[in-house]
Amino acid sequence: MKIIFDTNVLVSALLNTNGTPAKILSLILNMKVKIAYDNRILFEYIDVISRENFGFNEETISGLINFIKDTGEYTNADPLNIEFSDESDKKFYEVFITANADYLITGNKKHFPKNKEIVSPKEFLDLY
Repeated sequence: MKIIFDTNVLVSALLNTNGTPAKILSLILNMKVKIAYDNRILFEYIDVISRENFGFNEETISGLINFIKDTGEYTNADPLNIEFSDESDKKFYEVFITANADYLITGNKKHFPKNKEIVSPKEFLDLY
């Protein structure tokens, strides 16, 4: 199974290691599901989780990013000619479509087109 992991879900997983997003991150880390990404997504992950207010150490950040690079599926996403209410989320949808992923997991479903494969973390775990 191939998924796209929105940055807000990744941050939630790292902040609350007992929460639903953390359970999905565990599936990724245990290679039960594969994460698809492109450079824009990786750069956003790095930018956000490196923020001082989160307090994640450099080793944790680089280990996670290297794991994603080594085990995930790099996707050279095709640009899509659709408008998004939050254009910064468009890259996740472009990778989702180009990679032919099974699910896009986000905490902000309203930012994406209506699609039964765009799910919240809880919805994903219920489906999994």
